[in-house]
Amino acid sequence: MMQAVEIAKPGGPEVLTLTDRPMPVAGAGQVVIKVAYAGVNRPDALQRAGAYDPPPGASDLPGLECAGEVYSVGPDVTGLSVGDAVCALLPGGGYAEYAATPAAHCLPVPKGLSLKQAACLPETFFTVWSNVFLRGGLRAGERFLVHGGSSGIGTTAIQLAHAFGARVFTTASTTAKLDACRDLGAEVLINYRDEDFVKIVRQHGGADVILDMVGGSYIQRNIAALADDGRLVQIAFLGGAKADVNFVQMMTRRLTLTGSTLRPQSDLAKARIASDLRERVWPLLAAGRIGPVMDQEFALAEAHAAHARMEAGDHIGKIVLRVG
Repeated sequence: MMQAVEIAKPGGPEVLTLTDRPMPVAGAGQVVIKVAYAGVNRPDALQRAGAYDPPPGASDLPGLECAGEVYSVGPDVTGLSVGDAVCALLPGGGYAEYAATPAAHCLPVPKGLSLKQAACLPETFFTVWSNVFLRGGLRAGERFLVHGGSSGIGTTAIQLAHAFGARVFTTASTTAKLDACRDLGAEVLINYRDEDFVKIVRQHGGADVILDMVGGSYIQRNIAALADDGRLVQIAFLGGAKADVNFVQMMTRRLTLTGSTLRPQSDLAKARIASDLRERVWPLLAAGRIGPVMDQEFALAEAHAAHARMEAGDHIGKIVLRVG
């Protein structure tokens, strides 16, 4: 048996409850990780609220990323051994002492990073790489706008875009958050509470790629902020899932509207993203050119407090649970 945090019923942070569960068993192509730290992410809160069901076959426990040591290895696994230090993208189950995941979704802990730092990497780096660079096609010299630059996704997107030669624009709600974004490589800082991001971005020629998790009324505004041939990439819709879209603008300006969610994608698709990250991004982490931005650490039994902090919106970077 192991300790884990389960969702007692759909609701607020208070429904996260410490419990005992059977340890997972590594199936074919899988490993079981002895979890040291687990990352806390928005999809965890959506699942807790009853708005984001786990995919078929996944653990019902929250937690989409972790870092720790390989505890056991299932059949048909190569390249990983018991005791290896890894961070991993999980289908679920990270809020527990042990978690199972496909071996192909594991990556080595980058040189110079602790397990706590490594636990902050998988969910955001998989998401940003697949959406900004693979779907959005961001290239060096292009203008890139990311909303919510001080979030886990935002701090990752700023660093990666800057590292690969893009000009980075970002929005946030406070001077402190914008200062943190500047330190990570953002060039144009926009306080969305009292500034019009559309006007500011258009003054610079429009954005070639926009990464958005707000949705709602931002969809029309993002379209207005795009340069010709621009790409809008949607990864969430905290402000609403629907909007009216002027297709004349899309057609005459050759705009692309796309997006994705990570969790429902196939194991093969996630393995391909992991392979890209290992080749293109992990060397940047090992060299210290980029790194996770840490906010606060909570014990596993305090998962409810971690969720409350995330939903309050005052954090900068990633929140983690200390498990091991």
